[in-house]
Amino acid sequence: MRLDKRVAEEFGLSRRRAQHAVRRGQVDVAGRLCLEPGREVEAETPLAYCASRPRPATTARRLCVLYEDRHILVVDKPAGVLTQPTPGRERDTLLERAGRYLTRTRGLIRPYIGIVHRIDQNTSGVVLLVCSPKALRPFQALFRAHTIERSYLAVVEGTVKPLRGTIDLPVVVNRGDGRRGAARTPADGVPAVTHYEVIEQFGDRAAQLECRLETGRTHQIRIHLAEAGHPVVGDPVYRPRACLPFPVPFPRQALHAQALGFVHPMTGQALRVEAPPPDDLTGLIATLRHRFGRQ
Repeated sequence: MRLDKRVAEEFGLSRRRAQHAVRRGQVDVAGRLCLEPGREVEAETPLAYCASRPRPATTARRLCVLYEDRHILVVDKPAGVLTQPTPGRERDTLLERAGRYLTRTRGLIRPYIGIVHRIDQNTSGVVLLVCSPKALRPFQALFRAHTIERSYLAVVEGTVKPLRGTIDLPVVVNRGDGRRGAARTPADGVPAVTHYEVIEQFGDRAAQLECRLETGRTHQIRIHLAEAGHPVVGDPVYRPRACLPFPVPFPRQALHAQALGFVHPMTGQALRVEAPPPDDLTGLIATLRHRFGRQ
């Protein structure tokens, strides 16, 4: 059952109030803070609701700009920040931060910002935003044609063999339980192709991969790696529930969008923009090296 639904039922809250409580850091799952209303929790998992708990310190609201010109902003999105608001009308989103940045740096009262792709709330890394209306369609076409390089760093469970390969597995919006997943027959899904290479293996417990998207379906990397038997560390959705707990706890999926490469459709310039891994991910990798060695 979703965490927000269980909180609503157990503590007599509306579903919206329960979601708000989780996002404000007022709910513990099995003794640990959880900020994900959509996380699946078992019926026997103990919950605690602390209505008077002060809000945890939030990520600094400064926008980290990796590249900009008059047409686009390429930014480094922190984990935990939505690309744009949901129907819940969250205030602190990447879209809102970009708007404040353009107001401050370009003097625009109501700056234009177009979204051409997204990464998950709890995935960090490179996101391209369009800040000129005439650039929106050319960049949408670029992503639609899959002529853009999209490279991710992922930490996954288990020993990955072969050391490099391709996962060609169509995905569906509903795998039968209301969630996205792999198609059981190719005709049922849309094409999805992920290329991977092992960068580092940590004993037989985990591996660091570089993943390159040939297509860009929602949750594609997470679905593909879980189907291959190597779920992303910390993935609350696609990691099989029967798996034993991972030996190094990590509060989000260990996935980082590390690079975008493309030919700028407005200027013809070839660009490759990179975002360094955040501290939590480098800390996880360092811990895995220390505990299980490296290969």
